[in-house]
Amino acid sequence: MARHELCRLDDIADGGSAGFEVARTLVLAVRKGTAVYAYVNSCPHVGTPLDMWPGRFLTRDGSHILCATHGALFRIEDGHCVAGPCVGRGLTPIDVAVQDDVVKISL
Repeated sequence: MARHELCRLDDIADGGSAGFEVARTLVLAVRKGTAVYAYVNSCPHVGTPLDMWPGRFLTRDGSHILCATHGALFRIEDGHCVAGPCVGRGLTPIDVAVQDDVVKISL
């Protein structure tokens, strides 16, 4: 597993999300304070990317990750689907570390 520098912490707004491509893998990242949660940007229902607009992955209130294709909702903290066609399944997590305000992932 290789370690990749994703971005600076400030590149993702607190309470916001961003999308990246790293080593041919689409990645979605959500920031809550100094914590960053990252997942493979692929819905477990049909495999489509979750964002309809680049980097926009959250519901309007910022409480869940939203699949723009079928409206599935995923918890930010663990990627577990709580509503929609893939209830009980989850997003594929990516190991994240924040060091010296740099977000790093392992793929």
